[in-house]
Amino acid sequence: MEDRFALLIDADNVSAKYIKPILDELSKYGNVTYKRIYGDWTKSNSASWKEELLQNSITPIQQFSYTQGKNSTDSAMIIDAMDMLYTSELEGFCLVSSDSDFTKLASRLRESGKMVIGMGEDKTPLPFRKACDIFTVLEVLLEDNTIEKEESEGKSYHSHVFGRGQKKISSASLSSSNGRGSKEKIEKVSKEKIEEIVVKIITENQNNDRETGLGEVGSRLVKVYPDFDVRRYGYSLLSKFLETLPKLKLIQEGTKVSVTLYEDKSKKDMLEEYIIRQIQMTGDQGISLGTLGNRIRIQFGDFKVRDYGYSQFKQYIQSFPKVELIEDGERTRAVYVED
Repeated sequence: MEDRFALLIDADNVSAKYIKPILDELSKYGNVTYKRIYGDWTKSNSASWKEELLQNSITPIQQFSYTQGKNSTDSAMIIDAMDMLYTSELEGFCLVSSDSDFTKLASRLRESGKMVIGMGEDKTPLPFRKACDIFTVLEVLLEDNTIEKEESEGKSYHSHVFGRGQKKISSASLSSSNGRGSKEKIEKVSKEKIEEIVVKIITENQNNDRETGLGEVGSRLVKVYPDFDVRRYGYSLLSKFLETLPKLKLIQEGTKVSVTLYEDKSKKDMLEEYIIRQIQMTGDQGISLGTLGNRIRIQFGDFKVRDYGYSQFKQYIQSFPKVELIEDGERTRAVYVED
């Protein structure tokens, strides 16, 4: 039986354009038993919600603003959540708001053993994010939903695709979705910090003679950073994201995927393995030398081809076994050739 969730939306702090991505995302966790949205529906700016509420069977809860400048929606939503906590058999709550006023509510629900999924715009304050088991940025959901829609219509949303199940998400579009500007935007955790956490997880397991599964890495990352989402880094799969971290190695045996550390190798060995991995990821399409060079410089900031005995980057890549260079007009692509 699927877990049952209550979806509670703060209409004062969330736009109607996010409703479909919200419902699609929440369906991954279980069955949405309650769908309620709170706001003052007498205001003209609430009109955009009308059609969405009808189409998605969401119950609007009217809450008048008793005092000008005060948000009375918060208290109504909190009271309903506590009523549901004690009178309904729910496994979790999804709180949709960009307001930090729901931080205490999220903490209280978790104290009662309920799973709390938070959703809000990129401006959502850190305390509310941390109070949730999982926090998802709405701009990322909207972008992801747009990509899927474009692909289902047979359109190409981005010309640059890095690999199967891996899409590059425009950071500019995410920023433009945030109506209150970049100053209030919460920056995503750096890839270096993510790698550091994963290395620690793997090391702990190795000390206890245990393997580290891909699922464990994902769940523990979310526990440390509730707003961790690979889509914020331009990927749709955790495995593809982890493959870009130079200290990590993924091993697949059937359907089982484990994550381990690269052996203590020289920088040269790590660089060469990284290059081969990047070329292999692109399959028969190959990767342009310009793109490959940019990725190498991102991962290995002090990379200089002369340090490896070559005067040109093209010559260096050509020296790799099983790598073939293909001239494509003004571009040169590197393709990995299997035996």
